[in-house]
Amino acid sequence: MHRRHARTITHTRVVDHSELARLREPRDDFVAEVAGSVPDTFELATGPFHTYRRELRVEPRDARSLVTETFRYDLAAPLWRVVFRIPIARRLRRRPTAGHTPWWAPPAQLDARASTVLALLCTVSMVCGYLGTVITQTITFAADEFRNDKGAQGNTLAAVRIGILLSMAIVTAADRHGRRVFTAWGAMAACVFTALGAASINLWTLGATQTMARGITTAVAILVTIIAAEELPAGARAYGLSVLTLVAGLGAGLAVWVLPVADLDVRAWRIVYVIPILALPLLWHVVRELPETRRFEVAAAHADAAPIARKRLAMLALSGFLILAFRTPASQLQNDFLRDERGFNAARITLFTVVTSTPIGVGVFLGGRLADRRGRRIVGAIAMVFGSMAIVVSFLTHGWPMWVWQFAGIVIGAGTIPALGVYGPELFGTRTRGRANGFVSIAGVLGSTLGLLVASHLADRVGLGKALAVLAIGPLLVAGLVMLVYPETAHLELEQINPGDEASRP
Repeated sequence: MHRRHARTITHTRVVDHSELARLREPRDDFVAEVAGSVPDTFELATGPFHTYRRELRVEPRDARSLVTETFRYDLAAPLWRVVFRIPIARRLRRRPTAGHTPWWAPPAQLDARASTVLALLCTVSMVCGYLGTVITQTITFAADEFRNDKGAQGNTLAAVRIGILLSMAIVTAADRHGRRVFTAWGAMAACVFTALGAASINLWTLGATQTMARGITTAVAILVTIIAAEELPAGARAYGLSVLTLVAGLGAGLAVWVLPVADLDVRAWRIVYVIPILALPLLWHVVRELPETRRFEVAAAHADAAPIARKRLAMLALSGFLILAFRTPASQLQNDFLRDERGFNAARITLFTVVTSTPIGVGVFLGGRLADRRGRRIVGAIAMVFGSMAIVVSFLTHGWPMWVWQFAGIVIGAGTIPALGVYGPELFGTRTRGRANGFVSIAGVLGSTLGLLVASHLADRVGLGKALAVLAIGPLLVAGLVMLVYPETAHLELEQINPGDEASRP
């Protein structure tokens, strides 16, 4: 049972007859009301609340009335209530046009269960964002202590990618035994394996512990998107993915923010690995509160899983391969490009990254809302083409245009994350959803590896900008594939997208 966090908001205003009539109608924005049994009271129909009640006290005053409006509610957002406390209070005091949701809310109304699940998944996603960033941020400091060169660092980072095989095993098991246990307990296990990296005696042992940690973290991140897709309403799945992406970015940012402790001592980088232990109490709350998805519970009671939709798998795997073959070198080789080809020092590199990358959240959030409202295909294809082209142009220009094009490419391209990322959990049946997304992740890792090899080889001959222009053919092909082959899934239930699941609809 959840703990009660009831709040009361009361405000008074003078209104005319038409405004009073509006107040006496049930709300229908991010919360839907029904009239209560007592006049001028309204109860919860649908909304992100465990409990909700609105009451009016009306005092007539000639042609106008003094109205006292009181809200009593318990928001269904464990661990994240404080974030929404002010926005919800301000929204409730307003009387918006029916059907108009606030900018921060999903296009479709969430009920208490969906809101609770999304909040719990946000906690897991933030932890995963931190865990997924630790090794790349700290390996240079670890190599200094262990006196290893850049070649050893590269080999370690490459070896850590083997963890994708562990991810595949976990998500496959989740298709058989359920999402909840592998998500909640997996996140805790990933924190423990990450913390073990603090006890490393050499780069090999660090790589071994982080291979386990990254493998589990990747599996948990996949399962988080699957649970969100299975629990959120049809009109809010892309929105949910955008929110999860943003909080994962917050977790990754936390890893960067604490990194300066590594300058305190040659061994101080180990502190970054211990910090995830602090997340265990939060994750224990997730273990207790996160339910198994209703779709999995129903599907598990039916016949064995149908085969994976191979054409859809090939389509998403090819897309992931081509996209990451471009995006991975564009991001991971950027610092070397700025230093070697544009003459930036460390301070200017940091400034460039902060200025051009910080607004990525705007693109992610808008991409999610537009994908739910306008459709995944058109939003994803446009963001893919213009985002990729802008990034290429930024690597081919100098001065302030380089900054502008990089900014535009990152913000626009970020829209593809929710618009196309939501296809992963949407295009497969309940009993094959984890395994299929595991294969797509493997294809992405292969694309990243090949992209880095090709870009590094071509960059030595023609420069990184021209190398990325060649690799950008991949995203353009994906955009065409999206418009010609991808199905439109916005506003459709998962069972409509996957007819084989219709019998197991919750």
